[in-house]
Formats: sequence, C-alpha cells, structure tokens
Amino acid sequence: MTIIETEDLRREFIVRAKAGRFTRTKKVVAAVDGISCSIAEGESVGYIGANGAGKSTTIKMLTGILVPTSGRVTTCGLPPVERRKDLARQIGVVFGQRTQLWWDLPLRESFTILGAIHRIGARAAADRIDQLVAELELAEFLDTPVRQLSLGQRMRGEVAAALAHRPRLLILDEPTIGLDMISKERLRQFLVAERAERGTTLLLTTHDMGDIERLCERVLVVDQGQLVHDGALGELRRTVALDRTMVVDYAEPQPPHEIPGTERVGYEIDGLRQSYRFHPTQTTAAKVVTEASRFGEVRDLTLQEPAIEDIVRTLYGARGSA
Repeated sequence: MTIIETEDLRREFIVRAKAGRFTRTKKVVAAVDGISCSIAEGESVGYIGANGAGKSTTIKMLTGILVPTSGRVTTCGLPPVERRKDLARQIGVVFGQRTQLWWDLPLRESFTILGAIHRIGARAAADRIDQLVAELELAEFLDTPVRQLSLGQRMRGEVAAALAHRPRLLILDEPTIGLDMISKERLRQFLVAERAERGTTLLLTTHDMGDIERLCERVLVVDQGQLVHDGALGELRRTVALDRTMVVDYAEPQPPHEIPGTERVGYEIDGLRQSYRFHPTQTTAAKVVTEASRFGEVRDLTLQEPAIEDIVRTLYGARGSA
C-alpha cells in the first residue's frame, strides 16, 4: 500500500525586496518545484538536500500544515489539508527545532496530555508509554520539567511523544541535530528496533549521513526544490563515493605514519592527532582504524563524512552535464 504519494507537487512563496527608497520588488520563488514520488508502507526513506532545498516545505505539505500551490499529495491515503485531524491520528512528526512537549511540565505530564489529545484509552496509553519509557531509557527524568532536560533527553522524549499513538508513518525532521555521538546512536538503535517490530514507515530528513546509513534503505535527494535522485542507499554510494577523513587521537605523541589506501592530511600536537583521507573504493574506515591502532594506543576517533551539500552538488552537477 502506498502511504505517501505526490504528483507534480509545487509550493511557491512571494519574496519582497527593497528596490529603491519608495519602491519594493516582488518575486515568486518555488520552494518545492514539481516533485513526484511514491513511498510504500513499511519503507524507510531518507529525504536529503542542502539548507533551503525544500525539505521542510515538503514535510509541511505532507502533514497538512501548508497548502500546495499546485499538484497533488496524499498521506496515508488522505488529502493532508482537508483531512488534517484524521491524518494526525495516523502520523507522528518530530521537528528537531520545534517541540510538541509542554515546556514547564514534567515529561510524564506531556505524555498524559498527548494520550488524551489522541483519545487513547487510559490503560492502552499507559501500556504504550511504559514500553517507550523502557526502550528509550526515559525513567530517570520522567518527573523533570521539559525545560530542564538536556537536548539528548528531550529528543528521546519527542520521539516517544510522536510514537505514543502508534502511528503508521513517522516523519523525523533533523531529529539528531546537536546530539552527541552516544545520544545519536541510542536514538538510531531504538528506531531500527521500532521499525523491525511494528513495520512503521519512516521518512527522515537530516544533514547527518550516519543517520541515513543506519536508518534508511532508500534515499530521495532534493536540490532547489527538484528531485535529483531517487534510489537505494547502495546506489547513492556508488553514484557519489566522496572522500572520508579519519581523525585519530593518540594517547602519546607519535611520528608521522602512512596507512595504505589513505593520504595523511593532518599532523598536529607533535603527532597526538593525525588525519587520514581515504576513498571508500580504496579502503574502509574499519581498516584505517585497525592500521592506526598498530602504531600506538588510540584515545579517540572521529570519522568526517562528506557533507550533504557536497553530495547534492555532485549529484546535481552530474545531472546538469548529462
């Protein structure tokens, strides 16, 4: 069954600018420019692009927040704007920069209120929240006001709130923005387990390629409001195999080292930190780590993935030259 379908979806905005002392110009800008796609129930799809590419505008149209200028869209078989209340019972949404939790109330009270809003029976709501609290490790701060939670704690609470009513579709807009590595991985592991257990459809926008690689099987890439790539994650890797950089922090200063399949691009603090650039077709991050560990005790590692903007630029350039 198709859970999201768009056909020539378009959303325009009017941008006004000062042209002179007493005059202003008006220009129509298409934030989303003719996107057509289909997402089946149970799929896990990454929706990526540079800032301003049209990702959040698309999501707002999918959820009924914005009215399309033209084209057609259905979400869970419903027209989002006309059936917004019915749609809200079937979808969960997390905006990384917004909150659906009550800022001054304990996290527990927000869950209770959301259960009532979705008209979930008291027993069913309690059972579901208990399950989410256990899986997302929320118990120790359930009675803490939301405003006092760390970003990682709040984002786990946001995901629990979005899933409390067991939606068919979960839309995550930058859910790991600002999170540390441990918080990111904890959230990713939960989402993988949730999809495996319930078959929830996932639509994810992010600037973190780690999120895409861990959570998504298919990737849609949008640039300047247009869809420039739609395919499996493996296909994206083959299409855009950009360099990665591994930054290695040693416990003790080390002389410069060469690692097969890499180029050393950094040597700092008398060798306490060394950086190696590599292409995924030449070697892997695991091999780089193994080789680096041979020279001395490794205190910390950082893998710098290619930026989403670089991937989009490469894809768009290939499309333009085709």
